[in-house]
Amino acid sequence: MQTNIIESYKKTHLGQQANDILRSCVHCGFCNATCPTYQLLGDELDGPRGRIYLIKQILEGKQPTEKTKQHLDNCLNCLNCETTCPSGVQYHHLLEIGQTLAVKEVELPWRKKILRQLILNVMPYPKRFNFFVSLGVSMSAFLPDKLARLLPKDHKQTLYFEPQTRSRKMLLLYGCVHKAISPDIHQKTSQVLDKLGIELIDENDPGCCGAMTHHLQAEPQTIEFLKKNIDSWSESIEQGIEVIISNASGCGAMVKDYPRLVEKYLGKESVYYEKAVRVAAVTKDISQILSQEDLSPLTLDSKYKNIAYHPPCSLQHAQHLPEIVEQILASLGANLSPVQDKHLCCGSAGSYSILNPEISEQLRDKKLDHLQNNNADVIATANIGCLHHLQTKSKIPVIHWLQLIH
Repeated sequence: MQTNIIESYKKTHLGQQANDILRSCVHCGFCNATCPTYQLLGDELDGPRGRIYLIKQILEGKQPTEKTKQHLDNCLNCLNCETTCPSGVQYHHLLEIGQTLAVKEVELPWRKKILRQLILNVMPYPKRFNFFVSLGVSMSAFLPDKLARLLPKDHKQTLYFEPQTRSRKMLLLYGCVHKAISPDIHQKTSQVLDKLGIELIDENDPGCCGAMTHHLQAEPQTIEFLKKNIDSWSESIEQGIEVIISNASGCGAMVKDYPRLVEKYLGKESVYYEKAVRVAAVTKDISQILSQEDLSPLTLDSKYKNIAYHPPCSLQHAQHLPEIVEQILASLGANLSPVQDKHLCCGSAGSYSILNPEISEQLRDKKLDHLQNNNADVIATANIGCLHHLQTKSKIPVIHWLQLIH
């Protein structure tokens, strides 16, 4: 693709990066074929190719409008288009640049501005988020049905487990919403790893990975989370932690991207860059650990006969681990129901379901149709956001895939 980036952008690192990405695109349109929002809305500007042209126009000097920003914000950042692209276009890097430029130039409507600030000031902070969720649960009988459905179904911890002291130690990436939405997932993670001779600790985990603030272009907050996490986890690595484990694929994808983000925000010469490389190198999704272990001490819960598995975009497209969970479950004897269009996003996408509820709910309903149409009696997934989003409308239980294992 030919470009004519204006001088004010061409001289910057982001402008040069954007120019390189734009020039790698051959505008073939293969990306649109696997884009959930393009399939749903049928608008070229709500597909990757159209958004690339919008970003190109901004970089070439055209003033972005509220409509421009909305088309960019309609993107789920699911990365399905990158999996499909034959030219290897780094679309999500370009989208980040486009959204960063648009948010500086376009004034948000006051309702969206307030909602955005509420998300940024509550969701990334575990204690604050847990307080508001607990308050909502206690008042659920008085809330409108649409709002009450958003509350978690398994808010209180019911699984209690005391791990043994083991020679192998791994650090749990605790995250910011698990305690409020589904605390049993962390307990189940600890229980499963204990059976494999691994001790899971969480004492040095500072909270949010920074994904929420990063995707909302809140640069100062993102930098704060990056520094805090890298400092904390670097200390754990020096103390002998073997692996940093994520049981939420969205968080894992974010942490594995730390070196690029540190370079973007702080520069490659920053003292945090080498630390970020080391942190990213030892960060693994829980499925990557189990796939390398002897699983003979584990058994599958016999309560569920037919399992429909939803692979989160952050696992299959961002971390490039498309079928790893299915392989683990199959090795334990699971009967996995076939799922149509399993490569497509469920519509959760971090804060997307809050900011773009109409599109998000349509994608959720479509996904649930595919997950529930082959006599499955449970839906399993690997990301807390997908789990909660599907739970709001599912007719059958939605759980983390680790909760299938004993």
